[in-house]
Amino acid sequence: MPDRNQKPRTCGITMVMDKGLSINEVHNFLSIAHPHVDIVKLGFGTSFVTPNLREKIEVYQSYNIPLYFGGTLFEAFLVRNQFEDYIAICKDYNINYLEVSDGSVTIPHTEKCGYIEKLTKYGTVLSEVGSKDTEHIIPPYKWIELMRAELEAGSTYVIAEAREAGNVGIYRGSGEVREGLVQEILTQIPSEKILWEAPQKMQQLYFLELLGCNVNLGNIAPSEVIPLEAMRIGLRGDTFHLFLNNVTAK
Repeated sequence: MPDRNQKPRTCGITMVMDKGLSINEVHNFLSIAHPHVDIVKLGFGTSFVTPNLREKIEVYQSYNIPLYFGGTLFEAFLVRNQFEDYIAICKDYNINYLEVSDGSVTIPHTEKCGYIEKLTKYGTVLSEVGSKDTEHIIPPYKWIELMRAELEAGSTYVIAEAREAGNVGIYRGSGEVREGLVQEILTQIPSEKILWEAPQKMQQLYFLELLGCNVNLGNIAPSEVIPLEAMRIGLRGDTFHLFLNNVTAK
């Protein structure tokens, strides 16, 4: 069996995307999956339209699972000149993980890094690199430049954009990994500092084969947490032989 990091993990994290689970569904989900969930993102702006949001957040927090509002909500506050209100909302809900993104609005990068630096005073910052626009292709050197600057500004992890469908950013429209881009990024940015959005099974498999069982993966659907953990440790057909190199046949 591979040497899987145990919680609390700083590497090998699984970030789950909650796009609108009910409170009962959160209870049911965590009753079986909580040992394998490291962070939960309340996707894009869903938290704004979620009834009983505080109660739902408290369920996650009762399992000591950190969660954060999707980056789109941050951008929605920012574009309305309500950055301080965003901080106040996070404090009010006892949210101490914060995402800084610019996938829907254009923010000068020095300004984005400034927001990252400011938010480090309030918790753990994750910043997202990459555009949600399928027509906006960022060259590899630029990905590296942006990621490095955001880590230097205080981000704990940089998130490689893919959206919830896994068809932009580090992936082609078909969902295929832009392997050259990924390989180029890894020549300059430590893999343990990157959270790869990988909602599709074949994308998860690619990164497990490339970086091992303790790769950071995000935008995982709640129903896929247990299957992913099985795949991480070679208990799924896709990775069954991946960690058997040192096993001697008897």
